[in-house]
Amino acid sequence: LAIENNIDVVFLEYNGQPFGRVWHSKLGSITTIRRNQLKLSEMELGTELVKGWIIQKIDNQINHLNKLSRNRSNEKIKIISEAVNKIEDCKQKVMKLNNVPIEIIRGTLEGYEGICAKIYFKTLDELIPEKYTFKGRSKNPAQDQFNCMLNYAYGVLYSNVEKGCIIAGLDPYIGIMHTDNYNKTALVFDLIEMYRGYMDEIVFGLFSRRKVKQDMFDKVEGGGYWLNKSGKQLLLEAINNR
Repeated sequence: LAIENNIDVVFLEYNGQPFGRVWHSKLGSITTIRRNQLKLSEMELGTELVKGWIIQKIDNQINHLNKLSRNRSNEKIKIISEAVNKIEDCKQKVMKLNNVPIEIIRGTLEGYEGICAKIYFKTLDELIPEKYTFKGRSKNPAQDQFNCMLNYAYGVLYSNVEKGCIIAGLDPYIGIMHTDNYNKTALVFDLIEMYRGYMDEIVFGLFSRRKVKQDMFDKVEGGGYWLNKSGKQLLLEAINNR
């Protein structure tokens, strides 16, 4: 019944990354779509799409920070305002880039995207409850509890984006911004950027509302954290509600 209704069963690693899934065997379109995907990395349209995805990601970051400015002290509001202005400045630079083939401006786009992310997460660190502060992004395993839960949320998001690609008949391995590599779902990494902000809001909200407990994390030998069963239940319920 699940297969007939495009509901896939996903098997996840400890960090939330999918390593297997069960679903129907038919792709959602004709091969022409996937052939045309290959051309996008050499076309202005491909660059236009990538810029749109990155701008959406940046807009989500700005919107999240602006929401967090409500009911904050003047000091915190000032920190948020300065961060938003810097991120907005980067966004304008992205918008002004010419729609030349992606290979020409890939490094520049990555640079602006990276600057925005650094400012954004530094600001979140200054706003999160003090006992959960973190120093930038960390993965596999995360070095702090915020990144631990965020990584798992991104893993869930990844599986949803990959599912969306396949049901739509897109090849998840043919990307534009992210380059080809063995077993790398480049298009998923391209498209997921637009939606990370929703996971950021969900996870940050759980921490700021004091829903997260210390016993929801298991320490990893050698350093870092994995999210345990109770932590996953809290997070997945929040994601499903959203």
